[in-house]
Amino acid sequence: MDYKQAGVDIEEGYRAVGKYREFSAGTMNSAVLNGIGSFAGMYSLKEFFPYGMPHNEPPAAGGAAAVPGAMEEPVLVSGTDGVGTKLDIAFRMKKYDTVGIDCVAMCVNDILCHGARPLFFLDYLACGKLDADVAAELVRGIAAGCRETGSVLLGGETAEMPGFYDEGKYDIAGFAVGIVDRKKIVDGAKIREGDVLVGIASSGPHSNGFSLIRKVLPDLNEDFFGRPLGIALLEPTRLYVKPVLGLMEKIEIRGMAHITGGGFYENIPRMFAPPSEGRPAFDAVLREGSWPIPPIFMRIARGLADGNGAAEDSAAARKPGAGILEANPGMRKQMFNTFNMGLGFVLAVSPEDGPAAVEYLNAQGFPAWQTGRIEITHNKKGEVRFVGN
Repeated sequence: MDYKQAGVDIEEGYRAVGKYREFSAGTMNSAVLNGIGSFAGMYSLKEFFPYGMPHNEPPAAGGAAAVPGAMEEPVLVSGTDGVGTKLDIAFRMKKYDTVGIDCVAMCVNDILCHGARPLFFLDYLACGKLDADVAAELVRGIAAGCRETGSVLLGGETAEMPGFYDEGKYDIAGFAVGIVDRKKIVDGAKIREGDVLVGIASSGPHSNGFSLIRKVLPDLNEDFFGRPLGIALLEPTRLYVKPVLGLMEKIEIRGMAHITGGGFYENIPRMFAPPSEGRPAFDAVLREGSWPIPPIFMRIARGLADGNGAAEDSAAARKPGAGILEANPGMRKQMFNTFNMGLGFVLAVSPEDGPAAVEYLNAQGFPAWQTGRIEITHNKKGEVRFVGN
């Protein structure tokens, strides 16, 4: 018996890497010191340390001028994540080119919360039996996400594990590394009472809550506004890197939250710095109806209502629109504690900067709204509260 007979096709692996190399090449820049195929990727930080380490000090008088954009104390910021059970939707719909974007977005949107610009990305792809064409479609999406965020697809790993993963099933994880000048790190320490919350539109459920979605929406071929529901659910996670970094050049952003698993209740409080002497705890107070909830979330809520079978989930709870959430407070809490409900990213800015932030983001093609405010709380830990308009 050879390796192929045991279930691992080395030649198919070579074919897949050849395709990856093509996609990766389109993301490279002058900081990359080698290419796909080495044991590790290498990325130079010379542009951030123009005068060497450890101090970023200009040369003596008469020397070269300071390099524009050079950082005083560059800090590397890293994050890792996966796509989760959204992958099952991709397998069932046989559409593989969007979940790679999800993988990039889940990582780079996280490190963006601290003001970091992504530098490079690594991926890990695992399967039971490798199909180079399917794997290439997955990596094509990863490369697309990297290009959109200005990061390099520096390398990765493809693992073929027969008997461990079912044939036709893949898993993806990603690892992003970014950089920010220490003095520009966003950590919530500058948030003040009265600051406003600016929410930026999501593209759908992004990559969270799909274990629940798959239970309550079993028919992926159901018509949803003229296309199969499964295709609508595969809409990739929105990448917020470019508009938010651009906005940081114009105004001070005091806190940021990527709305992922745990929805509003878990993620928005993560933008606050820990309370201390001189720094109170804060609540995020969101205004009901200050942004539109996309129809896909109403469809999920109807699926929940049909599946729960409770009396309060019948008739009134099946009304179209937001009425389904108003009729069932328990379901409403569950939805906002699981999904982004139309806001994939939330910023805290000063009241004076709120209108400018919304205007800028809208001009960049990222719909945004002033959705709430920051209030001091007497609780030990800040929380999310909703109030009427």
